[in-house]
Amino acid sequence: MLILLTNDDGINADGLKALEKALGRVADILVFAPDREQSASSHSLTLDRPLRILERGPNRYACDGTPTDCVMLAVHGILKHRLPDMLISGINHGANMGEDVTYSGTVAAAIEGATLGIPSIAASNTDSVSLDSYQPAARFMARFVRQYSKLTLSPDIFLNINFPVLNGPKFSRYAYTSLGQRRYNDIVIEKTDPRGKHYYWIGGESTWDTVEGSDFEAVSNGYVSISPLKMNFTHMESFHRLKKVKLRF
Repeated sequence: MLILLTNDDGINADGLKALEKALGRVADILVFAPDREQSASSHSLTLDRPLRILERGPNRYACDGTPTDCVMLAVHGILKHRLPDMLISGINHGANMGEDVTYSGTVAAAIEGATLGIPSIAASNTDSVSLDSYQPAARFMARFVRQYSKLTLSPDIFLNINFPVLNGPKFSRYAYTSLGQRRYNDIVIEKTDPRGKHYYWIGGESTWDTVEGSDFEAVSNGYVSISPLKMNFTHMESFHRLKKVKLRF
């Protein structure tokens, strides 16, 4: 079994190294990740300049592009169009839940994998400060990968996994979830520099809506959240309703 590992935190990230170590016991590993942090890069491709592949050890590569670039270069460059048996992106330093999946470079790599027909998983760690939970999370992923075939998912479905704060020696409780709903306050923060010119930070505080069965609810209750996602934004109920609406031009 060949697993392609990538992320958006960069080739030297602790979460990626933890996955490489744990999954190396159950599969052959190809690591291909950005050479620097690419958080919130979403599903962007680099089309305005050439990309360079940097070899960082046996079966370890980095590039000066986005997570999506990494997946494309790994499959079509290093593997010469051979598809790996699985793609895992992560373990991200920080959660990727709710609407945040649309911004996430971690999730975007899994989207690209699913688009190429590769069974794909994005994995993220709620606790982005302590390093203690990355190894247990990686061991959970290794156990999960061994049982993945039980899920009988089509390759166009990818999984978004979020780990709660670790409470005990390992992660064992999990829940299948839907995406939650997050609301940001003061998302654009205006400041003034010493020369009197305005500058802006995108960020601000956020709150989560209480949604039963959501990823945020599961993680808040100490469960590993496993959300099956698909890259089809069509709202079928509206689609069928709109087909009956006649417009005049």
